[in-house]
Amino acid sequence: MANYQGTLNRQSMRAKVSKAFLVLLLSILAAVQLACRSVRRGEPIVGPLASSDPQVNRGHVVFQQNCYKCHPGGEGGLGPALNDKLLPTFLMKKQVRVGMGTMPSFHKPDIPPDELDALMKYLIAVRRHNRPMSNR
Repeated sequence: MANYQGTLNRQSMRAKVSKAFLVLLLSILAAVQLACRSVRRGEPIVGPLASSDPQVNRGHVVFQQNCYKCHPGGEGGLGPALNDKLLPTFLMKKQVRVGMGTMPSFHKPDIPPDELDALMKYLIAVRRHNRPMSNR
């Protein structure tokens, strides 16, 4: 009986640790998204992005279809600005798939994996493009 209780206690402890880790991870993601940066509205500082990469161009189309209404031009609108977020690609993909706060989730039927990859290339290209010349 004592061995059974020990097993239950270990399982309970693992569940608590897993839940605490998940809460911590989600808190960190929320903090990154709510970073203390001002929302810049208007035309991009360095002008429009022109790319010869077909993946970036496809990503632009995906962005226009799914993201533009809340993040116009990657800037703040209904949603926060995206141009200044330095999240790694895997976290950006996760956020697109899962959603966060008022952001809806976009599952594979909404944005297939190849289009999600193109969207990430576009967002990274826009982020690099909007960085001042001295920081490129």
